[in-house]
Amino acid sequence: MEELKLKFFHKVFVSKGKQEVEVERVISAMEELEPKARSSYADDVKLSRDEFVEMMVIDGCFILQLLREVGSCRSSSSLLQRWMWPTLRRDLIKLENQLPMIVLHELLDLIGDSSQCEYSVLSLEDLALKFFHLLLQRDSHMNAASATATMNRTCHFLDLFRSSILPELQDQDRKRQAHMIQSVTELTEAGVILEKSRNDRALDVRSDGRILKIPPLHMDDHRGTLFRNMVAFEQCHKKCKPDATAYLFFFDGLVNSADDVEILHYKGIVHHSLGSNEAAANLVNAQCKEVDWDGGQESYLHKAVLDIDVYFTSGYAKLRARLVHYYFNNWVVGISTVLGLFALSLTLIQTGCNVAGAEKALKEKGFWACLRAPFSLPFPRPSTPLDPEDSNEEL
Repeated sequence: MEELKLKFFHKVFVSKGKQEVEVERVISAMEELEPKARSSYADDVKLSRDEFVEMMVIDGCFILQLLREVGSCRSSSSLLQRWMWPTLRRDLIKLENQLPMIVLHELLDLIGDSSQCEYSVLSLEDLALKFFHLLLQRDSHMNAASATATMNRTCHFLDLFRSSILPELQDQDRKRQAHMIQSVTELTEAGVILEKSRNDRALDVRSDGRILKIPPLHMDDHRGTLFRNMVAFEQCHKKCKPDATAYLFFFDGLVNSADDVEILHYKGIVHHSLGSNEAAANLVNAQCKEVDWDGGQESYLHKAVLDIDVYFTSGYAKLRARLVHYYFNNWVVGISTVLGLFALSLTLIQTGCNVAGAEKALKEKGFWACLRAPFSLPFPRPSTPLDPEDSNEEL
């Protein structure tokens, strides 16, 4: 990797068709920026001043040239093979590999290109999002400039990417979330409607009564690393709200089994390449292990969860869930239930017809006498002997 960084570094300063940039001027600017850049790290950086400046220059030029490779409109020979791109995306989004945005902005001003190529028109934030959009398989045309002003104050690429997938929020939009969301199976049994949201922001979950709208989520073996790094950033940064953490706990509540993943996949909400729904469920449930959420004190999903919980605890939802769970949980049980109800209706019709046919007997003998008659059949009354006079008459 270090050899590759040096190749990109030399490519920045020895590019054909452009005036060479003085390396000394760049180093001098980074030396002035060194105290501010060093203070951006939470832990003490165990590098000397010269080593830290060298790291900023080489790593910064490597990242900027890499973004140029993505947004370039010129046909230039790349130093990267196709298999390297996914690996670089995953490495550069890790929390431990972040470089402060102030360093990248300063370098971009120093080595900027005056051509009208696409990368010279787009901002640093736009180029970065275009590079990282494949991590969640989103629309590559999303423009950071059209997003909220918060994204312009991001600390690094991980913070930028996290801000780009969050809905537009204010501090008053976050409140305590009293309950966890129920599982997908329980929600669908109670009549909750799950819909695929068309919103490009992956964490923008909304509710409308009993309708829950969730943006699509693509899962693979490396998706967990992305979310774990966002959660780690939220846990370490004092001014960062735990929005990605709230989203992970929300999905952890939704998915309890492979059946839940199957329903979400059928709705177009979850797509995965993990081989089985069970593996996808295990990946979701593993994300929240050893993560402290502080009881959901600042959850941007509190309204969505509350709306669904209000409907879920209603009498209609409980009755519907009970009927679906015990009598319509699969097609065999459902058909049996329908046939049983059909047979019961025929029995009631037959009983009604018999009662209508016995109307005359009911009027003559009375209801209770007719009701006792079937029970007296096992106990027949003894026959009365004929009178002798009647016998002689018959003879």
